[in-house]
Amino acid sequence: MIDALGRKINYLRVSVTDLCNLRCRYCMPIEGIRKMSHNQILSLEEIFKVVEAAVDLGINKVRLTGGEPLVRKGILQLVEKIATLNGVDDLALTTNGLLLKKYAKDLKDVGLKRVNISLDTMNKEKYHEITRGGDLIEVFEGIEAAKNVSLCPIKINIVVIGGFNDNEIVDFAELTKEGIDVRFIELMPIGQASSWSKSHFISNDAIKAKLPDLIPETDGDKSSPASYYRLTGASGKIGFINSISSHFCRYCNRIRLTADGKLKPCLHSNQEIDIKPFIRQGKKELTGAIRDAILAKPTEHSLNETNNKPIIRDMVRIGG
Repeated sequence: MIDALGRKINYLRVSVTDLCNLRCRYCMPIEGIRKMSHNQILSLEEIFKVVEAAVDLGINKVRLTGGEPLVRKGILQLVEKIATLNGVDDLALTTNGLLLKKYAKDLKDVGLKRVNISLDTMNKEKYHEITRGGDLIEVFEGIEAAKNVSLCPIKINIVVIGGFNDNEIVDFAELTKEGIDVRFIELMPIGQASSWSKSHFISNDAIKAKLPDLIPETDGDKSSPASYYRLTGASGKIGFINSISSHFCRYCNRIRLTADGKLKPCLHSNQEIDIKPFIRQGKKELTGAIRDAILAKPTEHSLNETNNKPIIRDMVRIGG
């Protein structure tokens, strides 16, 4: 579907749960989040109905996120149903990797194409600190499991945090020599990160300065938020997502569905459309609600503006 600004919207990101088995400092409050009631969270059948209606409007890329999507009971059945939809060309999942060793083969078998893994450090102690208790070894085992069943390309998403992991940029870039794509993401002022994003912000230009031998990719997808490069001899790519310093709104092709049934036309906006009533009314009404959400996409975000209102939802309640 084409939005009001002529952008082709073909990508739906679906948060299947706001629960997570980690407590990352920029994503979730230290006390965790209040578990939503069963009635507040979309059922797997309701999620499928939304995806099905979105596909009818031209969505052909679907990504499942969380929270941590692999803690959602029935996730394999949902992946399998979405994979069978005529029109879905790309079905992916974003995970912290802790449960990937357990689920990689089953995910591949039911139709998942690829995975993105959120990983902000390769240091065991720092990983334990930033995640408030995570085990880095389990993540590495999950990455290997994904490799072994050809869930590819494997992409590692790194939120760069000044004074924490900006000394690991070269180490992460070296992973591309193992066939893994890495993407450096600027820290965004969303939820928990709002209060400290400015003091810990590192621009992607500063990151690139640490990697002087980058070779630009010339055949990139304009709708991708990342600009891609390679190191000489590397089969994997290095991506830079300039959420703050140089937004990619002009070619944005996505909408988001939260676990509690809100459509977000823009990640960086508090605008939400509650579609739960439309799911229960019928497919025609649901399709109309999704169409309205797409037409409501803003021209661009306003994160750089001094009077910008902070994003209220924590990232764990939006979907990574």
